[in-house]
Amino acid sequence: MSIATAPRNQLTVVTNGLPNICGWSAEIAIAVNHDRPIFLADSKIDLNQVNAVFACALHMHQPTIPAGANGELISNLQNMFEHPNDGDNHNAEAFAWCYSRMGDWIPELVANGCSPRIMLDYSGNLLWGFQQMERHDILAKLKKITCDAAYQPYVEWLGTMWSHAVIPSTPIPDLKLHIQAWQHYFAAIFGYEALARVKGFSPPEMHLPNHPDTLYEYIKALKECGYRWLLVQEHSVERLDGSGLEHDDKYIPNRLVARNSQGETISITALIKTQGSDTKLVAQMQPYHEAKGRGKQMIGNVAVPSCGSQIADGENGGVMMNEYARDFQPVWYELKDNQNVVGLNGTEYIELIEAAGVNPQDYPVCQAVGQHKIWQQVNPDAATPEKVDRAIAHLQATDHQFHMDGASWTDDLSWVKGYENVLEPMNQLSAMFHQKYDALVAEDPEVTKTKEYQEALLYLLLVETSCFRYWGQGTWTDYARELFRRGEALLK
Repeated sequence: MSIATAPRNQLTVVTNGLPNICGWSAEIAIAVNHDRPIFLADSKIDLNQVNAVFACALHMHQPTIPAGANGELISNLQNMFEHPNDGDNHNAEAFAWCYSRMGDWIPELVANGCSPRIMLDYSGNLLWGFQQMERHDILAKLKKITCDAAYQPYVEWLGTMWSHAVIPSTPIPDLKLHIQAWQHYFAAIFGYEALARVKGFSPPEMHLPNHPDTLYEYIKALKECGYRWLLVQEHSVERLDGSGLEHDDKYIPNRLVARNSQGETISITALIKTQGSDTKLVAQMQPYHEAKGRGKQMIGNVAVPSCGSQIADGENGGVMMNEYARDFQPVWYELKDNQNVVGLNGTEYIELIEAAGVNPQDYPVCQAVGQHKIWQQVNPDAATPEKVDRAIAHLQATDHQFHMDGASWTDDLSWVKGYENVLEPMNQLSAMFHQKYDALVAEDPEVTKTKEYQEALLYLLLVETSCFRYWGQGTWTDYARELFRRGEALLK
């Protein structure tokens, strides 16, 4: 990023004794809202020689919980270290190694003449946890591969929701707060220039909202925050006629279109994460082996390499702790002499094919699953919120396959059913926050720099963490209620 466009201030990681998650939206907007290429100038890939591409991302997250001394907010990673005999907490150091090891592997591979690629998705509160625990060893390795120009061509960071909130059940006014909070904290650690290179977005749990208004506002927020594309699970989208994606279309970018209840449309580029046991697929580098059997595809009148995209938890399970460490590096040595198949990151792939003449308007079009049924009931050209609400209610009453819960990496887990004791307080806290602060912030944006605003926002974001529903009723829902209680006290 040029000096002329870079914000002058350097963000601090901690402000008001809290993680830096707000207060600098104008500066963040300057950094991220640009159309400059990110990887194109440094890419040494000749698309004419390449038949197929694979792109892999690692997702990392640990929630913040009120489980420290005197109920202090601590990372669950710290809790694992402090209680090694509970459950699988004995894996704490192995997890910590997983969070840092790309900082060793990438420099080693580059030093040996390889061209590795990896996309990284770390939640904001995981990064905050490293700071809280003073794990400067982890942060130093991540900074090395993020900020050192020697390694920037190989590593791409993906944005995400600050505290790993699942988007369909997050109140609409909070979506942008999460997106911006992550950008604030990332910039505070790695700098504005690093943030300016973050153009892809990774939704927690690969969860895509399918309510027309939620999806519209989500994509709108992403684009306003400078994002160009996002990862999407293949079964969470459909064609405009309600059919599933054709097999080959999963291996090129798609154009995800959202239509809201007023009939307005918006779109963003989507890379399709294919189905399967994602952790095992990534751990064993299966996307590479799949790419060897694929060839070029046409987008409009341009032939481009097909691209298989995958994401997996970067630390969970024996496969990521053991098999991945065994299988990741050998692939890049194998590829040193192979130009037909290459590893790329998402933004680099999109930039390369568009530089080769691909028009994004020629990408296959998709929409969130269930939309076709809604727009069969409602004329899009005469849509109103009331008509859409009636159509949704009718479909929910008459079609057992229809729902508005969105779709994620798995269909056997609901983020809504049975969690009223989490969702109702969460929605209540959100309403209280916006009632207290929206008008004040509209009148004076500097309010977002106050400790009162920052602390209230922190508790709001933390209450919306998906973990308080993923792990079932009990300790985790108790954590949610405690965070709600503290947030409520701040907003009264």
